[in-house]
Amino acid sequence: MIPNEQFFPLLLAMAVAAFVCRSLGYFAMRFVPLTPRIQAALKATPVSVMSAIIAMAALKGGPVEWTALVVTVLAMRVLHSDVLAAFAGIGIVALGRWLAG
Repeated sequence: MIPNEQFFPLLLAMAVAAFVCRSLGYFAMRFVPLTPRIQAALKATPVSVMSAIIAMAALKGGPVEWTALVVTVLAMRVLHSDVLAAFAGIGIVALGRWLAG
């Protein structure tokens, strides 16, 4: 667990790092021709990031997290929206933990 006095400096450092990475990515993509293969890779990136986050939670979690994993995957397949699928998974985890007490 991170001590409280270290939380905000670490959060700020991560936010700055994320901003720099995204900014450099946008800058670099100005010089890359968007072929169909690159477009497909860019479209698949949110799904792969979501999968990595869900996999880590499922590996360390229990039945509530496993149920949320199934609901999230189904929601992504049905809704075709990673944001709505993430909210569905979060809702299932919140509900499951609330019911578990």
